[in-house]
Amino acid sequence: MKRFSKEILILVFILGFLSLVAFSPDQVLAVNAKLDLSKLSDMSDFDPDNPVIPTGDTIKIAVVAPYSGPAAIVGQCYYISVLWAAHDMNKRGGIMVDGKKQLIEVIKADHMYKPDMCKKICERMVLQEKVNVLWGTSGSNLMKIINEVSKKYNVITMDACALSDELYDATNFSRYSFMTCWTTEQVGQALAYYYGQMRKKEKKFYILCQDYMFGHNMAGGFKRGLKKYYPEAEIVGEDYHKLFLTDFAPYLTKIKASGAEVVYTGDWIPDAANLLKQARQMGMSLPFAHIYLDDPNTLHEVGVEGSEGLVHCTWYGSENPTFKTEAYKEFYRKWHNQWKNVWKAPYNTRLFEHPMGSLGSYIEQTYWLFSVIERAASLDPEKIIKVWEGDTYQYGNGKIQKMRACDHKTIQDLHIYEYVPPEEQKLSFNMPPYYWYKGCSFDGPSFTIPAAKILVALSIGDLE
Repeated sequence: MKRFSKEILILVFILGFLSLVAFSPDQVLAVNAKLDLSKLSDMSDFDPDNPVIPTGDTIKIAVVAPYSGPAAIVGQCYYISVLWAAHDMNKRGGIMVDGKKQLIEVIKADHMYKPDMCKKICERMVLQEKVNVLWGTSGSNLMKIINEVSKKYNVITMDACALSDELYDATNFSRYSFMTCWTTEQVGQALAYYYGQMRKKEKKFYILCQDYMFGHNMAGGFKRGLKKYYPEAEIVGEDYHKLFLTDFAPYLTKIKASGAEVVYTGDWIPDAANLLKQARQMGMSLPFAHIYLDDPNTLHEVGVEGSEGLVHCTWYGSENPTFKTEAYKEFYRKWHNQWKNVWKAPYNTRLFEHPMGSLGSYIEQTYWLFSVIERAASLDPEKIIKVWEGDTYQYGNGKIQKMRACDHKTIQDLHIYEYVPPEEQKLSFNMPPYYWYKGCSFDGPSFTIPAAKILVALSIGDLE
C-alpha cells in the first residue's frame, strides 16, 4: 500500500465510499456466484473425528487456530466447518485448477493462542507444507501476524473470524488477505441502530470487553454507533478484562451498582460462558447485547429464564423464518443427522447440533473461498485476487456478501435476534420440532440491519 501516493489513496477512498453508498445486499438482484445447496453431496460418511484427508497434489488449506489450551474449542469449531465444505467439494471431484481437478486438503495449524507460535506455525505452513491458503483465526492480534506472513510470502489468506477493522487499514493492509467476516465497526453500529432506531427502550449501557485489540475495537464501534443512532443513550461504565478470566465478580459488582440496563460485550468462549453464568449466579438478570453468548451448553446451564432476553447480533442471520427453501432444509438435516447419529466428543455436544450462527458462517465463508478458486481456475494468487476483489456471493441461506475491492472488507446486512423461550422459537425454527432448544431461550424475533446503515469507512492512514 505504501507504494501508492496519498492522492491515489484518496481517490480510491472516494470511489470505495461511493460504491458503499450505492450498495446494499438486499438491493442486489444479480450475484457473481452462489452456493447451490441442491448440489450438496451425500454427507453420511462425514465424521470430523475420522476425516478423509486427501494427500499428494492437493489444494492445501491451513486452518490456523488454537487446538490446545483454554480456547481449543474455538479451533474445533473452525476445523469442522472447513472440513465439512472440503468434504463436500471433494466428493464432487474437487476443483479444476490450472488445467486439472484437485482435491482439497485441510491441515490443522495450532497457534496455541500465542503470538510467537502463530508466526512460527504460519511460516511452517507456507515454507514446509506449501499451503495455498491460510485460513484464520480467533484473536485480531494473531490475525495481524497471519496477514504479515501473507504479505511477506504472497500467500492468499482468508480472515474468517477476526473482526478488528484496523487489520485492513492502510498500515496493515495485505492485498493477499481478504476479510470475509464482519467487522467490529459493523457490529457496534448494528447494535446501536437496533437499540436506538428499533427497540427504543433501554438507554443506559455498560461496556465489558476483553482487553486486547478486538475488545477495544468492539467497544469503540458501539460508542460511535450510539453517537450516530442513539445520542440520548448513556454509557454508565466501561471495563476491559484479561483473556481467559475465571472470576468476573469484581466487574459484575460494578455493573450492578452502575444502574445499567444492558451490558454490551464482545466476549467469546470461554470468557463469554463464564461471564453469563457468574452474572446469573449473582442474581443479575440484566440482558447482554452480544455476538458470542450463543453457546447452547452455557445457555442450558443458565436455563430458559437465565437466557431469555439476550440480544444476539449475528453474521449468519436472515429474516424469519430461517428455512426458506427445501435445499436449505436438507442441508440442515444432513448436518443434524450426522451430529445425532455419528459424531463423538467433542462434536456431539449441543454446540455443534445446528449448522447455524458462527458455525454456519464459517462453513459458508469457506464455500465462498472455494467458489473464488473455482472461478479463478487457478491457485495463482494474482488470479484469485482478480476474482475476489469486487466479488458478490450468495450464501445457501440467502445472505449476500460483497467483497470491497479497495480494502478487502465485506459489505453485508447483519441481523439481530432476541432470545425467547422454546414455545416462541417457532418464529425462526419453522420445521419440526419448531424450536432450537427445549432447555434454554434462543433465537426468536429477527431484525435486519441493512448494510447501508453500517457502512465502514476506508482508512487511508498517514501515508505520504
